Amino acid sequence: MHPPALARLQVVAGPMFAGKSEELLRRVRRARIAGLSVEVVSHTLDDRRGPGQVSSHSGLRIESHSVPDVDALVSHVRGRGLDVVAIDEAQFFGAALVPAVSAFVAGGLNVIVAGLCVTFDGRPFEPLPSLMALAEDVLKLTAVCAVCGADAAFHQRLVSGESGDPSIPTQAQVGGIESYQARCRRHFTGDRPPAA
Repeated sequence: MHPPALARLQVVAGPMFAGKSEELLRRVRRARIAGLSVEVVSHTLDDRRGPGQVSSHSGLRIESHSVPDVDALVSHVRGRGLDVVAIDEAQFFGAALVPAVSAFVAGGLNVIVAGLCVTFDGRPFEPLPSLMALAEDVLKLTAVCAVCGADAAFHQRLVSGESGDPSIPTQAQVGGIESYQARCRRHFTGDRPPAA
């Protein structure tokens, strides 16, 4: 295990379809090649490609441990002698993730976090903005605008109204290309679904 002075927080953020999970997986592979003990954790809300795995839209995948909340994450990681914990879809963990991650890093654990930093209606999506402010390394990715091909810092919801589980906040609804589209600032319409 690394001494606390060497522990770092790395954040990979951006809109949907930007390659956040792919970058997280790349960093996990490199850590494992370096002989580090790595645990990959995902949230149980994101089961689009099956439970117990993190995968990218390009088809890369790796086994993970799915947890429902920050308390379960902390319990799963604590005392295991890990060098690195990689957390995918961090936006689903909410604000409680910030102090948990800070405690991991203070205790000597390197943390890689990937997730959405913007909601479908163009607002900051916590906890990513707070984690970005505290990180030693921040990579903010863009996607490709589905309308014009420019860099897309946003994702547009394609359907109006509530969908999915009513107990989950609207901004945390899980979806893919059937529900969202990457958009540049020029073509992003915020909380209004695009005209039919």
